[in-house]
Amino acid sequence: MTKTIKTGTLAFLFSLVAAQAAMALPANTPLAGATNQPIGHYEFCKQYSDECGPNGKDDGPLKLTQENWQTILNVNYAANTDYVPMTDMEIYGTEEKWTYPDGAADCEDYVLIKRKHLMEAGISPSNLLITVVLQPNGEGHAVLTVRTDRGDFVLDNMRNKVLLWSETEYRFLKRQSSANSGKWVKLQDGRAEAVGSVK
Repeated sequence: MTKTIKTGTLAFLFSLVAAQAAMALPANTPLAGATNQPIGHYEFCKQYSDECGPNGKDDGPLKLTQENWQTILNVNYAANTDYVPMTDMEIYGTEEKWTYPDGAADCEDYVLIKRKHLMEAGISPSNLLITVVLQPNGEGHAVLTVRTDRGDFVLDNMRNKVLLWSETEYRFLKRQSSANSGKWVKLQDGRAEAVGSVK
């Protein structure tokens, strides 16, 4: 991957963690038990079953270094600029389809390609979790959560900046289990009650 963005140092990271602590929010999104798998991910897993099983031994959150932080930023930026944002209906003629993008991408397609590239870079799938959120307008959206020792960071096709989960405007509903990429867990956002359902 040739596209890069400058990071300076991990100081930005530490400032976000400090801001989060000041708001008394946990660095990692609180879990609230098992939940159902989104239908789009279920269909994806039928095609890519090797990406939807147990993740093996969980060594805990990724230990952030300057190197892997740069990789995370680069992958997020490259995917956001390599693919044209379009809806599944515009791309595939169907309301919901999760797949690897080819030229254009819906939110979950961005998540899948970022997750793939980060796994290829050596980050464990147990720390790369597809996450379903609600936007402020009530619409469902998918982002990639990177679970780290500095908190859960969000890779989003709507912005190039990588933020802590609590710094986003989203309500966090559910995400993949760190133990098994085919299983999902509910999230307890703590900032607002999530209402409605997401595919």
